[in-house]
Amino acid sequence: MDVSFLGGPSPQRGVGVVAPFDFALDRELWRWVPDEVSLHMTRTPFVPVEVSLDLARLVSEHETLGEAVRTLNAIAPEVVAYACTSGSFVGGTMGERAMCEAMSRAGAVPAITTSGALLEALVELDVRRVALVTPYTVSVTQSLEAYVAQAGVTISGCAFMGLTRHIWKVPYREVVDMARQAVRGDADALFISCTNLPTYDVIPQLEAELRIPVISANQVTMWAALRRLGTRAVGPYQALINPAARSGPAVPGVDPGPVLPEEEQQQEGWT
Repeated sequence: MDVSFLGGPSPQRGVGVVAPFDFALDRELWRWVPDEVSLHMTRTPFVPVEVSLDLARLVSEHETLGEAVRTLNAIAPEVVAYACTSGSFVGGTMGERAMCEAMSRAGAVPAITTSGALLEALVELDVRRVALVTPYTVSVTQSLEAYVAQAGVTISGCAFMGLTRHIWKVPYREVVDMARQAVRGDADALFISCTNLPTYDVIPQLEAELRIPVISANQVTMWAALRRLGTRAVGPYQALINPAARSGPAVPGVDPGPVLPEEEQQQEGWT
């Protein structure tokens, strides 16, 4: 069979992604990516530490990030993203900027982090008051609160799960329940933290129910990285990536829809 008429594959633009060693949601990241973009993943070295402030510091050391970025240089990504929320907020806003500088030096390309992308998204959505959901312990959650406060954004509510491992196994129903606990008062948006926490399919549901933008760690990471390429993330009706979805007050009589049934709660990364 002559297949010469097919030509070669379409040209691909690359996004380099540095993730912690325990990251389990590669496929969730891909769901925001348009067809013409490829993700090139690498992971930080394993360290025998549970999810904590100590782990966040270990996986975000500049030498570690530099080595990870250098492994991506051969495939020449146009931007490099550090896909770890706690690792990029543990040093505060100045620490986050220093990480981006270290990665850019190692790769000679623009670099972003999840926590930096979070602040960028809050500006994009004009958020002054944000509710937080985290899978973390209280100390890691408080570090996130301090990081957001440094950027001049008020925390309107917070709910956390207290987990130190296997975060990718949390079902969607628990994410939804925590979101409902966190959003109280006059939050302008909800942020669901941790790149290892599944969120893709619950974002439209929560936005319909809560009537505020809902952003997540993986979503803001991909949105910001693709923005550097001059292209847009893709996905179902989500306020961050689709301005038409930036809702106003709740519409009387509108049913936000049911909670996802149990059989639909199997998300990327479940083991």
